[in-house]
Amino acid sequence: MKLFDVYPLNDIVIDSALGSYVWDDKGQQYLDMYGGHAVISIGHTNPHYVKRLEDQLHKVGFYSNSIKIPLQVQLAEKLGKVSGKEDYQLFLCSSGAEANENALKLASFYNGRKKVIAFKKAFHGRTSLAVAATDNPTIVAPVNQTDNIIFLPFNDEAALEEAFRNNDISSVIIEGIQGVGGINVAADSFLQKIRSLCDAYNAVFIADSVQCGYGRSGKFYAHDFSAVHADIYSMAKGMGNGFPVAGISIAPKIQPKHFMLGTTFGGNHLACAAALAVLEIIEQDDLMKNAEMIGNYLIEELKKLPLIKEVRGRGLMIGIELPEELKEVKKNLLFKHKIFTGEAKPNVIRLLPALNITKTEADIFLEAIKEELETPSAS
Repeated sequence: MKLFDVYPLNDIVIDSALGSYVWDDKGQQYLDMYGGHAVISIGHTNPHYVKRLEDQLHKVGFYSNSIKIPLQVQLAEKLGKVSGKEDYQLFLCSSGAEANENALKLASFYNGRKKVIAFKKAFHGRTSLAVAATDNPTIVAPVNQTDNIIFLPFNDEAALEEAFRNNDISSVIIEGIQGVGGINVAADSFLQKIRSLCDAYNAVFIADSVQCGYGRSGKFYAHDFSAVHADIYSMAKGMGNGFPVAGISIAPKIQPKHFMLGTTFGGNHLACAAALAVLEIIEQDDLMKNAEMIGNYLIEELKKLPLIKEVRGRGLMIGIELPEELKEVKKNLLFKHKIFTGEAKPNVIRLLPALNITKTEADIFLEAIKEELETPSAS
């Protein structure tokens, strides 16, 4: 059997990792400014994280949700405290797509409606309803297509108001900062408008925080900059620092019933241990503050560099939009400078490093991209 070939791969084998660095099987060191799609939140192989998982493995790794799992209660309490949503309820699952799928389903249970507002350039996952709400027809199979999704322009308040007037809306799902779409920041006033319209029409405000959550923006959820509360927050990626864990944080007005949601692997003992370790390090090392400080530093320094069309983002979720003629910069950063970054097509470099990245490491990246932008071929 061979692997199903769906990923374009760099010819690199990562053999070990520590903090913001990884090493390939030939011993070459790389600076990781991407964290494997925003997953590495507290650094690779963080010692506290490793010990948490190792200790749990010696006790019990898994049992299903047919029994009490005290670690789930501990995780819910810690997440409520760190996120500032202590009166919310937690449902645990295993991936960001699953989190969004459950959020959309729960909203429909709540108000009995079908129509969902999503936005241009949105990415919410690859499962059935999550991918239907994703603005990328190439990954939406015919079986996923539905008339229940209404795509609107991002940050367009007039279009949003019109959609509510003309449709029986169940929910609005929005990333606080669009990731795959190119690091586009939702305006605070736009999120406030979503909140007011959801209140007026008894619709559910779903804050997709899978990539822009867990402290990456400098606040726990990027939506928090708007000073409003969503009804459901979806989360994954940085939640487990590489261990598959996800969840939705649910406002108290939405009440549970037995069997309305379910999962086999969600909230298992190892997943909870990983997620607790992440929150403990975020809290102990004040990583949201570090994300804000280093993120602001990177953004301000990047804005000084020549040829960059635009720098977007908040905290350590940064997009660098380059002109078409500089499309090789990302590849050069990897193969010449040994720095991993991400991209949003066609020409946006995405930075999603660990939240405990240092100024020294940020400067290594800045020097490398500065060199690329100042080379004769770039001018």
